[in-house]
Amino acid sequence: MYAQFFGNYLLTRDIVTKEQLITALQKKDSQHMKLGTLAIHAGYMTANEVDRIVILQTHLDKRFGEIAIHEGYLTESQVAELLKKQKPDFLRLGQVLVEDGILDNNQLQEAIINYQSESEFDDFIYSDETREIISHLLENFFVATERPLTRYELAYFQLLFNNLVRFIGDDFTPVAPYRAKEYPTSYCVSQGVYGKFTMRIYLDMGEKTAVEFACRYAREIFPEFDEYVQAALEDFLNLHNGLFTVNLSNDYSVELQLTPPGVETPELLTFTSETYLLPIVYPFGTFHFIIEMSAEE
Repeated sequence: MYAQFFGNYLLTRDIVTKEQLITALQKKDSQHMKLGTLAIHAGYMTANEVDRIVILQTHLDKRFGEIAIHEGYLTESQVAELLKKQKPDFLRLGQVLVEDGILDNNQLQEAIINYQSESEFDDFIYSDETREIISHLLENFFVATERPLTRYELAYFQLLFNNLVRFIGDDFTPVAPYRAKEYPTSYCVSQGVYGKFTMRIYLDMGEKTAVEFACRYAREIFPEFDEYVQAALEDFLNLHNGLFTVNLSNDYSVELQLTPPGVETPELLTFTSETYLLPIVYPFGTFHFIIEMSAEE
């Protein structure tokens, strides 16, 4: 999941374009991590040192690690550590961008340093993907909302990103959320959550995007926008919200109920309660999660 947040960091700072980011996200899972990228991330080598070793490799029939050890940049124990260490997936994204010529190693090094500094990361984060870690990512991501998320909201968005990866695919990037008082719909389904607190969740997208979303979710081919595509969107929303209510019951002893999902017919939604729009960008299109929140009862 770290790649999605790193992608958002690069996108919002105009380091990459949306098209470049989407292409890189599609490629990242097929990437074999290079020792030079890992050495830059670990702080064992600078980008310039990595570039020098890559140039030497064009003249010597030796592996990167062998040359780096011979040149005094790495020790044998450091090479062994880098090869065994768990590799954060956002490095794969960065490596793709370098290989595609979007960034060079110096730019990647600077982006990694700034991203980790702003996110207050250190190496322990990558060894254990705990709820607290994802919550920290989310708190930084939602800083634009100008108020801290409640523990229930954190749980909701944490589950949302996990479910997008699980059911739709991990080749997405979230765009920074923002507050809204109204929203013009394309095709929109919604569902209510009520109990200790109330929420109304909307999922909106264009018909073409909806077809691709449904194909991924149902693992079937839908040639056009029809009632099966509509049902798939409602089912995803109902499944996600249902898992959320189960988690809150198990983790916090908070019992919530769901209204049946349905289609929103107004062309313009207006909100009276605090509402956030969260755009999600996939290669097949962009859709919005809209969360209208009400105070706890």
